[in-house]
Amino acid sequence: MKIGITCYPSLGGSGVVATELGKLLAERGHQVHFITGGMPFRLGAFHPNIFYHEVEVNNYDVFKYPPYDLTLANRMAQVAKNENLDLLHVHYAVPHALCAFLAKQMVGDHLKIVTTLHGTDITVLGYDSNLSDMIRFGIERSDLVTAVSNDLIRQTKELLHVEKEIVPVYNFVDKRRYYPKEVTKLKKVFAPNGEKILMHISNFRPVKRVPDVIEIFSRVRKEMPSRLILIGEGPEMGLVRKMIAELDLSDDVCFLGKQEDVAEVLSMADIMLLPSEKESFGLVALEAMACGVPVVATVAGGLPEVVLDGVNGFLRPIGDVEGMAKETIRLLQNEELYREFSTNGIERSCKTFCHETIASQYEALYANLLASTSD
Repeated sequence: MKIGITCYPSLGGSGVVATELGKLLAERGHQVHFITGGMPFRLGAFHPNIFYHEVEVNNYDVFKYPPYDLTLANRMAQVAKNENLDLLHVHYAVPHALCAFLAKQMVGDHLKIVTTLHGTDITVLGYDSNLSDMIRFGIERSDLVTAVSNDLIRQTKELLHVEKEIVPVYNFVDKRRYYPKEVTKLKKVFAPNGEKILMHISNFRPVKRVPDVIEIFSRVRKEMPSRLILIGEGPEMGLVRKMIAELDLSDDVCFLGKQEDVAEVLSMADIMLLPSEKESFGLVALEAMACGVPVVATVAGGLPEVVLDGVNGFLRPIGDVEGMAKETIRLLQNEELYREFSTNGIERSCKTFCHETIASQYEALYANLLASTSD
């Protein structure tokens, strides 16, 4: 198959999944064409089956703002024609599904559109009455729609009253890269005296509730020697730094900024903290589980579909920093329970969310879609 993929190329779960999926499909012999405004940050080394087509936006006096959406749609159409694409797999309903639909109108009905919903296009933009009709239109005009969790499907149908079938296809983890690694030397750099390491990875937006991470860590630190590693950047970084200083935690908190590949860093952690207010899936939780790191998180969105409470992690109500701190301490003080959770997390990530399983699921969906329209 010849597949076009459009996603946001910067840091973020949707871009990671889209890029990794493209690489897996290329490994399986498919021709993959990335059509994006920038090089996907996890695209990595050269592969003979992977091609990158940049969307370059020109400035014209007639436009107040550069017309990225129109340029993207035109680029999609160009690549589809030139490369004889079978389908466009776009990640996010807006603007990507809408651009794909416009490209299809230019190219012809033989070009199929697969749209994957990741969350923000529904859980945030879907509440904007100025955008909801447009999002619904993009979903309804797609030939196939998938979502990364059953909870996201529920929210989409309830909020937007979408009638189109939405197929659940979970995010995945590449078990060839994400597994418990030997990081003894590296861990000594961040925890020289054997302190426990708590970790949080996010884009530091308000929905991630990073101040709750600081509150949890403050409570844990009072009970045992521990360090906190924060990975990522975002709008609440200033607030977080101020809070850390006010609580006199600066000596025990490490900021690693944005990291392109966290597979090795994750193996240093003893606990992954994810107290999000909204989380359509929770890719960070899955990647931590694959590395043998138990997750303490909230019951937000699709997280309960990834983290099984009392099996490979603990889930508590949003804002329950006291409860999450207690469960973190409980895990760190009970070696037998910790080993059980760690093992369960690895097994679950390798079975339910294995890269091979999910890639095969997408392949089958593509094949069925193309076959059904050629009859």
